[in-house]
Amino acid sequence: MRLVYLGTPEAAVAPLRALVAAGHVVELVVSQPDRRRGRGGGVVASPVKQAALQLGLPVTDSVDEVLSTSAELGVVVAFGRLIKPNLLTHIPFVNIHFSLLPRWRGAAPVERAILAGDSETGCCLMALEAGLDTGPVYRREVTPIGPFESAEALRQRLVAVGSAMLTRALSGGFASLGSAVPQQGEPTHAAKLRPEEFQINWASPVSAVHGMVRIGHAWTTFRGKRLKVLDARPAAAPLFAEDRSDDGRPGLNQMGSIHGYAVQCADGLIELITVQPEGKAPMPVAAWVNGARPADDELLGQLPCLPVQETTTT
Repeated sequence: MRLVYLGTPEAAVAPLRALVAAGHVVELVVSQPDRRRGRGGGVVASPVKQAALQLGLPVTDSVDEVLSTSAELGVVVAFGRLIKPNLLTHIPFVNIHFSLLPRWRGAAPVERAILAGDSETGCCLMALEAGLDTGPVYRREVTPIGPFESAEALRQRLVAVGSAMLTRALSGGFASLGSAVPQQGEPTHAAKLRPEEFQINWASPVSAVHGMVRIGHAWTTFRGKRLKVLDARPAAAPLFAEDRSDDGRPGLNQMGSIHGYAVQCADGLIELITVQPEGKAPMPVAAWVNGARPADDELLGQLPCLPVQETTTT
């Protein structure tokens, strides 16, 4: 088939490569404009644009250029912008969405599924229409969410599932695509996470704190500075005691209190594994504890912390 492809992040690279490998003619790739990224602030092309150039495909950041192609179908994967109605009437579009629609329509379906404690998710190949992820579905595949699986690991699995599903669906052109079925069920919405949502609330249950760590970018504060929590696990044996010891210091179930390598949450302990203090490289929690030497009465998240510009990247 003659296609146009619209995508931007790393998650949209594998489906593009799969379509080219399957023999489809990609007449044009549309991706978001180059942006300043990284410590140096240099202008960098999106992952999809870089992949398109490597594949020798024409690429643009102007969606309207789709109108000048002879493509039979548009494929959209994590493009980051709504498609204009005039394009939708020009050619049909299909979209790979990383959830089981209508659950988690929107920009952050993988993260929202983990935060909600969902036991399964999947991929849908849907017809694109003017509404946000409201179109009928051609194909869907279900996959479990591992209890310790990070958002990045889950996304990589879903990208592989979606890429294979897409190439199978288009193997015989429109004939193999089949008929789309309207979405069934109550919609839920996966809004993009705001920066403040990544701050850990130690008064939450262990499962909620663990979910926040699994989606990435979770942080707390210690002595007024930001501390990223890169990896953590629920402790094997939750520990409880009185709110306060006899001398008034926090007891073992004071939220955010530090016990060796674990932290008290609402219903138990979560064991920290890898952390990153502000301005430093990631390190095992043992190295951080040995250097910081938290006092018995010090709590994580005790003081407010303004957003900072990190000087070290992971």
